Amino acid sequence: MAISNVSSSTVTATSTTASNTGAMAIVTTLFFMWGFITCLNDILIPHLKNIFDLNYAKGMLVQFAFFSGYFIFAFPAGKIVEWVGYKRTMVIGLLTMALGAWLFLPAASVPSFPFFLTALIIVAAGMTALQVSANAYVSVLGPADKASSRLNLTQAFNSLGTTVAPQFGKVLILGTAAVAIEAVRKMPPEQLHAYRLQEAASVKLPYTLIAVTLMLLALVIGLYKLPKIATLHDVADHGKNLGISIWKQRHLLLGVVGIFVYVGAEVSIGSFLVNYFSQPYIGGMTEKQAAGYVSFYWMFAMFGRFIGAAVLRKVKTGTLLGLVAVVACGLVISSMLSLGAVAMWTIILVGLFNSVMFPSIFTLGIAGLGPLTGEGSGLLIAAIVGGAIIPEIQGVLADHIGIHRAFIVPALCYCFIAYYGFRGSKPAGAVA
Repeated sequence: MAISNVSSSTVTATSTTASNTGAMAIVTTLFFMWGFITCLNDILIPHLKNIFDLNYAKGMLVQFAFFSGYFIFAFPAGKIVEWVGYKRTMVIGLLTMALGAWLFLPAASVPSFPFFLTALIIVAAGMTALQVSANAYVSVLGPADKASSRLNLTQAFNSLGTTVAPQFGKVLILGTAAVAIEAVRKMPPEQLHAYRLQEAASVKLPYTLIAVTLMLLALVIGLYKLPKIATLHDVADHGKNLGISIWKQRHLLLGVVGIFVYVGAEVSIGSFLVNYFSQPYIGGMTEKQAAGYVSFYWMFAMFGRFIGAAVLRKVKTGTLLGLVAVVACGLVISSMLSLGAVAMWTIILVGLFNSVMFPSIFTLGIAGLGPLTGEGSGLLIAAIVGGAIIPEIQGVLADHIGIHRAFIVPALCYCFIAYYGFRGSKPAGAVA
């Protein structure tokens, strides 16, 4: 597995504390950017859904195209890190993302939904390279006993990006009042094409700004002297020499499922919020107004990461994971059984309890793996593809049983996460 050769290697950083701090500041901007761009999909979905008259299942192809990139490109990205190193992989990832952002311009000029999906896949390819390189780089950039603290800090800025993005998208993408879908369907072909051109054009400015920002970041990182990190040996091969199979580590394999359903549940909820709040029996608001409330979902996730960091000092990781999953499930079900403001705020509050799930599942999944830690990390990263699959499942259900009842999908996901926290995360035995 290519990615294991990156993340599983023993590394050393030859730098001063000051240079490490500067490098952390530079790399942290990457976490902000990919959080920002990822969350912008939540605004893009209802916008494209209206422009191209898509049902929920087709609208969720935005997330399917985007998150499939983690599964498709994770292992090739690991190989790129092996060949050219962390810094150059970050630059390659940023430039690839910029290319995908630039492609939004011709996609909007056609306009073409498949073209938009192609652009998103290219953005996802670059983002995957960033995830593989930046996460691994931050984890080894300094003392090993503070790696978790460094990652929590950078993830908090990731949440800041997801909090800001809906406000940005609300103003620049959903700035004009959308025409009712019934009126769109009655438009003659010429008028329909003109309408789609006008509405699709709203993505040009924001994605141009994103592309320029990404290129500037690539230039800064390319010129900045990041502390060098040297690979000393291949842990995956070491694990093979010990005769140990990663496929026999039950807590890891269940952790892979945990990451899959967690990312799927979080993305599913975020993707449906604008359309959910627009329902007359929930919020009865316009898509632009609803987009403003999406920020609260991600803002709570940001606050939760700071709170969780303190709570985890006194509470076992598995116990806390199980508890927050139970509460998240209860909140989703409460939203399904209620209407109006109660339904809105119970689903928004799920973000607070989502916050600690990814780092908790990740930590529990690699616990006790010893020399197989890196290979296990690769499996967990690839499991982010759940963000592609589960929203699509919820989209199909929403088309058949309604958006309100379709939230049963993330509710079931949280049931598994609760099981994993309380029972499934316990290692059968540590690897020497």
